[in-house]
Amino acid sequence: MHILRRTLAALALATAAGAAVAAFPERPITLVVPYSAGGAADAQSRLVAAKLGQRLGQQIVVENKPGASGTIGAAIVARANADGYTLLYDATAHAVNPILYPSLSYDSKRDFRPLTLVSLTPNLLVVPVNSPYRTVADLTAAARRQPGQVNYASPGNGTAQHIAAALYAQRSGIEITHIPYKGGAPALTDLVGGQVDMMFSNMAASYPLVKANKLRALAATSRARADALPDLPTLAETGLTGYEVYEWNGIFAPAGVPDAIAGQLEQALRAAMQDPSLRASLKELGAQPIGSSAQDFGAFVAEEMRRAATVLADSGIKRD
Repeated sequence: MHILRRTLAALALATAAGAAVAAFPERPITLVVPYSAGGAADAQSRLVAAKLGQRLGQQIVVENKPGASGTIGAAIVARANADGYTLLYDATAHAVNPILYPSLSYDSKRDFRPLTLVSLTPNLLVVPVNSPYRTVADLTAAARRQPGQVNYASPGNGTAQHIAAALYAQRSGIEITHIPYKGGAPALTDLVGGQVDMMFSNMAASYPLVKANKLRALAATSRARADALPDLPTLAETGLTGYEVYEWNGIFAPAGVPDAIAGQLEQALRAAMQDPSLRASLKELGAQPIGSSAQDFGAFVAEEMRRAATVLADSGIKRD
């Protein structure tokens, strides 16, 4: 009798758990964006949230929790209930922050469960429209002639754009001076005004300025040429073989989310990412839509962390 009762109790619990998973989601899901409203990550997240909500039959509420290079929002999700109702829409900083901030309140590897890689966005190497540098070769030659005299802007220390410039300097064997700003917008404003010499800028932000003839693009950091700028060479084509840097965006859940719910979220996200209108909208922002499997995204993040550690160590990039 005791065995029968235990068996029936176990079956009841399993049935209840299965019903709970089958009913997911029963209420709106919060998608935390650890960056400011109006930025590239925010714009992408709202497009993805709308399509994901349609797939799941529930509203996806985007909440911006900016600050400390994305670590404030990430910490909120790391501490959230692992029930699938709180997700993180993060970017390249997710792989860099553990290196720059060794005392984080969370572990980027242990405390998050990757769901899908949403997009890859190349940077453009841009200079003022009246700059004497018309090619990457011009820029590199000037930096070699006068070490440290050529400067470059970035949205901040340790950002994807800072790393892109540091990697360019490493591969080219040159010394260029970093001028960090508190965000991409003020950096681009000074670049347009000629206060700085160059910048690696997210294509979503810099392409409109190139198109408006306010900046000159010298190269893209992608593996292949950008569709919007088919005549623009990649850094690899200019002689930096293997050079490839993207700003990426992806979605994570807290680590303890049950497999069934995580699988449901992954499936819905991947289906949403195949929506032609979503893919077209992301491309308009300069992003390359992906929609990877959770397994592939996990491997991608691990490689990004490894590469970031190498570049930061070789470049001497440290926290401000």
